[in-house]
Amino acid sequence: MSLGQGFFWIDAAIDRRTATDRLSEENTRTMTQIEKARQGIVTPEMEYVAGRENLEPELVRSEVARGRMVIPANIVHLKQGLQPMGIGIKAKCKINANIGNSAVTSDIDNELAKLKMAVDLGADTVMDLSTGGNINAIRDAIVAASPVPIGTVPIYQAIQQVKHVEDLTEQDLLDVVEHQAKHGVDYMTLHAGIRREYIALTANRVTGIVSRGGSLMAQWMMAHKKENPLFTRFDDLCDIMRQYDVTWSLGDSLRPGSIADASDAAQFAELKTLGELTRRAWARGCQVMVEGPGHIPMDQIAMNMEKQAIECSEAPFYVLGPLVTDIAPGYDHITSAIGAALAGWHGASMLCYVTPKEHLGLPEVEDVRQGVIAYKIAAHAADLARHRPGARDRDDALSRARYSFDWEQQFALSLDPETARRMHDETLPQDAFKTAAFCSMCGPKFCSMRITEDLRKHALEAASLVQLGEPEAAGARN
Repeated sequence: MSLGQGFFWIDAAIDRRTATDRLSEENTRTMTQIEKARQGIVTPEMEYVAGRENLEPELVRSEVARGRMVIPANIVHLKQGLQPMGIGIKAKCKINANIGNSAVTSDIDNELAKLKMAVDLGADTVMDLSTGGNINAIRDAIVAASPVPIGTVPIYQAIQQVKHVEDLTEQDLLDVVEHQAKHGVDYMTLHAGIRREYIALTANRVTGIVSRGGSLMAQWMMAHKKENPLFTRFDDLCDIMRQYDVTWSLGDSLRPGSIADASDAAQFAELKTLGELTRRAWARGCQVMVEGPGHIPMDQIAMNMEKQAIECSEAPFYVLGPLVTDIAPGYDHITSAIGAALAGWHGASMLCYVTPKEHLGLPEVEDVRQGVIAYKIAAHAADLARHRPGARDRDDALSRARYSFDWEQQFALSLDPETARRMHDETLPQDAFKTAAFCSMCGPKFCSMRITEDLRKHALEAASLVQLGEPEAAGARN
């Protein structure tokens, strides 16, 4: 039994219209952000993004019009309280947090706790990557509760409803995309760029095809001896996405899953196809961002960012990491944040976080915290390196608070105030130490900032005496 034969999650009144039928309704449907931008219209969503980014609304419109910025904002989610945000090189570098259940663990309450943690700490988007049971209820709860855009990988839900991946039909895949679009998903990762001919290019890889969605599509193609249906039905998928203004997140099925496989023929063959699909989606009125590699050594990151910009006509680049070494399971939020900062510096528009549990297990709430904080640091470092106006304001404010021993202000300006306060209070918990001119690292005698302040006061006093012509000051110079 296929997805198209009445599975529980398919709406009873699911729309089976053809692409031609949908196109005939063009005059009655809501235009997408990119279509309005091309007509010179500054939408309320563009105005909102401009305010958040401290940019001129016209700049936001022009960036959306040319496809260099996306505003993932499903018309359904907008009605539920979505706060629009922009992803693009002219905006702040964004981060995404992945949550979702598996066949082994997790439930709605746990996923909502992860969502709250991620949003509270500053995640700009969240992806629900649920692969276990109750996918509909979990996704709907996440969309309803989230003020930030929500992304999914539709094939994860599709595959749960069949016994074998080869049982999926082309219509099944379109149906699940339309189902999720109708339920408010703002952007979707669809692995349309992996072609049948590219599979052979992975034969000598150390880690093969590490993308879950990519490997499933490769398995389907091998079983049916046919081309990727997400590629052959791409125009039909565009029509569904456009109807709800769902942003494409073109999945990198052949991203390298190890340093050994970085920047190989398979990766770049798919990237070229993703560029072609980007332009096709733009032509059909869809917003697009392109996903990027997962494991890349530091010396290849700039080249990868530049190559994507060329191949994909500067569509926003959304990268996983990249991880710059493979030797640190349990610490991959660190190995990947190093690569993420470099990727953001060289042009990535959004960074997909990696948690300490990467490669080891499903992340829990604390893993989400660690991943988000690591990536907020990476994204902010990228904004500093790109000299984005205003990016340094918070750094300077915190530095001034640090120098003046304003501990409460230091905590408030921290990315994670709770952790900053806890670490300070582990050794000096009393309220009196919140105004102390030292911390437990140096103590009162060895604090360089206190010593520096004493030296400044002494220098100012000496300068004042010189200006007054005091003999003691004059004698001090001799």
